[in-house]
Amino acid sequence: MRLIVMLLLLLFIAGGVVLGALNADLIGYDLGFARVQVPKGAALLAVLALGWILGGLTAWLGVTTRHRRERRRAEKAVGTKASKTP
Repeated sequence: MRLIVMLLLLLFIAGGVVLGALNADLIGYDLGFARVQVPKGAALLAVLALGWILGGLTAWLGVTTRHRRERRRAEKAVGTKASKTP
């Protein structure tokens, strides 16, 4: 399993290097308060990484809140059963 993960990681790193090399020309971004000139490949990889991180964060928060809600319901159900027992 580790070998497959390592091979996939190397494949994506090689793809990123190729993407950066083929898109080396500079493009400008006007952010309103600053102007930035970055290589097109770096901008693409940065946006890809940002999207990956935000997507993972969104998925993690969704799972975490669902588990928290289920745990509260379970604790509430256990608490009501315990209070009914003489």
